[in-house]
Amino acid sequence: MPAVSAPPLAEVLEFFGWRAAAACVDLPPEVVFSRRPATAAPALTACGRCPVVARCLEAVAPAESWFDGVSGGRLWRNGRPVPLDGASRRRRGRRI
Repeated sequence: MPAVSAPPLAEVLEFFGWRAAAACVDLPPEVVFSRRPATAAPALTACGRCPVVARCLEAVAPAESWFDGVSGGRLWRNGRPVPLDGASRRRRGRRI
């Protein structure tokens, strides 16, 4: 039986669009679009390993769209970044 391998990321992005490659693609909407740091923590963690984090921030344009939720590695509320306390940053594994 021949070995099966995943297609290159560029092919996936071309076929499905950048959203298909997002690390948060399988997370529930209530996590990705949460206004609360504790609920959004899994999405924030996913951003840390996401290959399309910059594209996400560019496409969502949180400040221009009054976005609520996680985009580009940040939590946004009404289009403004939500400051995270030290504990939230440590759970994500990096400092902002």
